[in-house]
Amino acid sequence: MKSRLRYRGRLGQAGLYLGKFLRIFVYQNDWKVLPMAAVISALVVFVVGQNLFVTQEGTATGTFALVCVCIWIGFFNSIQIVCRERDVIKHEHRSGLHMSSYLLAQIVLQLLICILQTGILLMVCRYAGVHIPEKGIIFGKGIVDIGITLFIITFASDMMALMISCLVHNTTTAMTLMPFLLIFQLIFSGAYFDLPKAAMGITFLSISKWGVISLCSIGQYNSQPMVTLWNTLFKFRNIEYMGRKPLLEIIKGMEQENRVNDFLLWSAEYNQNDMYVSDDLNVWITWIAMLLLALICIIIAIISLESIDKDKR
Repeated sequence: MKSRLRYRGRLGQAGLYLGKFLRIFVYQNDWKVLPMAAVISALVVFVVGQNLFVTQEGTATGTFALVCVCIWIGFFNSIQIVCRERDVIKHEHRSGLHMSSYLLAQIVLQLLICILQTGILLMVCRYAGVHIPEKGIIFGKGIVDIGITLFIITFASDMMALMISCLVHNTTTAMTLMPFLLIFQLIFSGAYFDLPKAAMGITFLSISKWGVISLCSIGQYNSQPMVTLWNTLFKFRNIEYMGRKPLLEIIKGMEQENRVNDFLLWSAEYNQNDMYVSDDLNVWITWIAMLLLALICIIIAIISLESIDKDKR
């Protein structure tokens, strides 16, 4: 390998290593990330898919769950992929390997894997009967816009895990850090936890924040009905007050006048979120933000590996 690496350019080395990584993917069981993605996607979509892109509550819960699936899949793709062969990389770097070529090959492989995993997730959503918006915001088709968002979330998460794999020195450390990365993404998504103002700036470094905003924008969150208020009224419909059941009377009146849907849309007006505005600028911002995070992770990964010869451990 030493003589071959010395006389190859960066692109030549990248092609050589891409072929090597593809063979490892096929023959050393790395392909198992694909059926694993299908199983995880199916489990999550089975639980949250019924009201996804149908009601505000269903969209908020479902998009957060989909983002978590993509992040978990992306992390698992590459969290060990570099550190498990660190000694080999160090030896080949001394023989003439360019780290940018090595990482370019890894990135291309991970990009292909992320595309396949996104396709699997979309197929699972289709077969599960998820109501995917017909109309998109950027490319005219809702499934295209949603597919691009899911891919970018998965790829950005993959690159973050790749960065960690380049920074640490063994797989044990990498797998120890992985839960902390997941917890960070969950907490700082801004979707479910009320964060103090001092912590709001950290959310801009979270892939999950941009992913939820993108999916809710494409899914027309602000145009969907809200069912929480109606369900609450229905739950307490039989409560008596001064010998009457006022909530039951209100519910029956709206049902007789076919105004239930109007009530759901009216209540939704007070639950809209300015971050989920359905316009092309909002979606482009989320895509660019996640890709910038991926780029930053790639740069840090390259810098880390370029100094691998200084590693004495």
